[in-house]
Amino acid sequence: MPVRRAQAARAAAARSRPQAASWASTTKSFPAPCIFTKGMTRICVCSAAHPEYPTPPAGRHDCGIGAGRVESSRGRAGRPGEKQRERRGMSEGATGSIPRRKALQAAVWATITVAPGRAKGRPSPAETLNLAGVGVGGVGFGHLQEAEQAGFRIAALCDVDDAHARKAYDRWPQARRYRDFREMLHAEGDRIDAVYCGTPDHTHALVTLAALRRRKHVCCVKPLTRTIHEGRVLLEAARRAGVATQMTAAPNTGEHACRTCEWIQAGVLGEVREVHVWSNRPVWPQGMDRPEGEDPVPAGFDWRLWLGPAPVRPFRQRWPEGHLALRQIKNNPEWVRGNRGVYHPFNFRGWWDFGCGALGDMGCHHFNTPFRALRLGAPAAVSATCTQVMPEAAPLASLVVWDFPARSGMPPVRLVWYDGGLQPPVPRGMGAEPLPEEGTLYLGDKGKLLASWDGVNLIPESLSAHAAAVPRTLPRRPGIWGEWHAACRGGEPAGCAFEWAVPLTEAVLLGNVAIRAARPLTWDAAGMRFPNAPSAGSLLREPYHNGWSLE
Repeated sequence: MPVRRAQAARAAAARSRPQAASWASTTKSFPAPCIFTKGMTRICVCSAAHPEYPTPPAGRHDCGIGAGRVESSRGRAGRPGEKQRERRGMSEGATGSIPRRKALQAAVWATITVAPGRAKGRPSPAETLNLAGVGVGGVGFGHLQEAEQAGFRIAALCDVDDAHARKAYDRWPQARRYRDFREMLHAEGDRIDAVYCGTPDHTHALVTLAALRRRKHVCCVKPLTRTIHEGRVLLEAARRAGVATQMTAAPNTGEHACRTCEWIQAGVLGEVREVHVWSNRPVWPQGMDRPEGEDPVPAGFDWRLWLGPAPVRPFRQRWPEGHLALRQIKNNPEWVRGNRGVYHPFNFRGWWDFGCGALGDMGCHHFNTPFRALRLGAPAAVSATCTQVMPEAAPLASLVVWDFPARSGMPPVRLVWYDGGLQPPVPRGMGAEPLPEEGTLYLGDKGKLLASWDGVNLIPESLSAHAAAVPRTLPRRPGIWGEWHAACRGGEPAGCAFEWAVPLTEAVLLGNVAIRAARPLTWDAAGMRFPNAPSAGSLLREPYHNGWSLE
């Protein structure tokens, strides 16, 4: 079967990958390894109407899995990149509307009420939505292509680096160009309807808030913010603006995600009390000190504007010989982009001043469906175990544990995150197959579910009949850009609108706070504080520099 071949191709590397069972045994918060004693079946969730496999001949499925499971297109080197994942999300399922998630939202923050979801001032159906992009190189270029395919017109482009933005400038020569997003918003005025933010994490809040204050629809890359305080500010601003919002996390409204939610909420797995999530990130340097020295700033690049609210530091283009980061890059030849600058354009992710580490980079992707399936809100506690925590950089590897209280009809849940090559123990039902490089494992008292970019697997085989009988009750939607485009026109809120994205991002960022605080934390979401560790509160809101402010 294709999935088995794909997994077998990775088996040699995966066998040498460290697993977390023994490494994490020193932390009391790590759950005992689960033992899987029964077999595994793969369930196919495609149908004759599935857009990826149109009209399969009678008696078989064009997905190639038969009665096994869903297989999706894969990215380069067998690992889907961000662009491939989000393009796939656009093709999953038919256009529809997702009901309000009142059960989840009521459990998120006691002091927050849900604002109306439909966008104000929506254009007429005949009007084209004009989109301005801020941060249009790298992933931003791919996102703008996706947005254009969904129906937006690319009207303006803004970037601090002319060379990095060159592909976007060449692709949309008619778009007006800017270097400072503030100047762009002022000059464009009513000529634009929506703003896309694809900048590094430390400027997400500034760009997004400025767009919201001008009542522009806005879509921001994940993670929505770098700090929890920034997220609270954005949610309040989004409610006041009444516009359509979206965060570019892996969709929770496509076929794979919806089927996972339907199975779990129908009781196929029984009561789910543990979820294990892992990622192959980082694929950039982490765990290092800041390199000394300074390099000339390239022509056409505004370093001070790129720094934004972060403390000023010298620009470095290359890692000095012998630096830990350079050794990491040389030891990981698959890190194609890892040697591109010390900070810009790719490696900002590993620095606390600019990024959120592996957890922040991938947590919103991987937590999106578990949060929906299990109706998770704010955790009660979070703790972390990791390699050495450096003052300025995220650790090389981490294991983070969130404890969520019982929800209506659902028991308490422990969510465990692994990165830096760590993974949970392999379920015995998988036989010799390794775990995928990234995935989610739901542990119920009646069975397990393994989800990855390839699809979903149920363990054991006896769950097949129950799973097949569960009706498809959740509307499937067209993915990140189609959802947002429809919401901008007055349709239902997007699947990762800020009402959803802010608490999701907040939970992810709490893991980073636990890593940096180096102690278990209890969380009072309504008061935005840690009752057992008040000093850790300084990590919820960090100072802005260089004259920048959210006020």
